[in-house]
Amino acid sequence: MIQINERSLSPIYEQIVNQMKELIVKGALREGDKIPSVRELSGMLLINPNTVAKSYQELERQGVIATVRGKGTFVCKPASAPGMERERHKQLREELKRLVVEARHLGVAKVDFQKWINQEVEHYWGETDASSKRPE
Repeated sequence: MIQINERSLSPIYEQIVNQMKELIVKGALREGDKIPSVRELSGMLLINPNTVAKSYQELERQGVIATVRGKGTFVCKPASAPGMERERHKQLREELKRLVVEARHLGVAKVDFQKWINQEVEHYWGETDASSKRPE
């Protein structure tokens, strides 16, 4: 399910957030699915429960998951509020900018970076679907 990369430059909580969203995008987790509790996931990953709790707080803030007291934590339907969507688009642009700066700093060629982005777009959207919905 979730795997921690100890060599990653991303904090562990951020890796959990990103991988959880990736599982949803890929369809491995769907709306209404129950996800492991903080204690369960921290035990599986052998990490501090506070790190998992921070991840879950961020996912809840983004509207990706919701905790129902006494029942567990569940995947939410995609946020339909326009403000939430605009905020997520802004965050995505900021994250992309951070990745571009890091790649440039590491000496990655522009053409290689663009190739990586195109490969990911093809993987998740496919060739015909990539331009169907453009962010604001």
